Amino acid sequence: MASLCEVCGKGMMTGMNVSHSHLKTRRKWKPNIQHVRAVVDGKIKYVNVCTRCLRSGKVQRSL
Repeated sequence: MASLCEVCGKGMMTGMNVSHSHLKTRRKWKPNIQHVRAVVDGKIKYVNVCTRCLRSGKVQRSL
């Protein structure tokens, strides 16, 4: 599944794991993307949406 929100564009972020001895390795943070049925332009469509957009009401889910 694509780790990109189709509403807000939120995607994967990168950074570093930092150990106690200050060794650094690359890591990724993935957004919580859900594949949901939603009403888009009056039609029911499956979209990949982050949970922040679902909670804030930017997407109207379809049952």
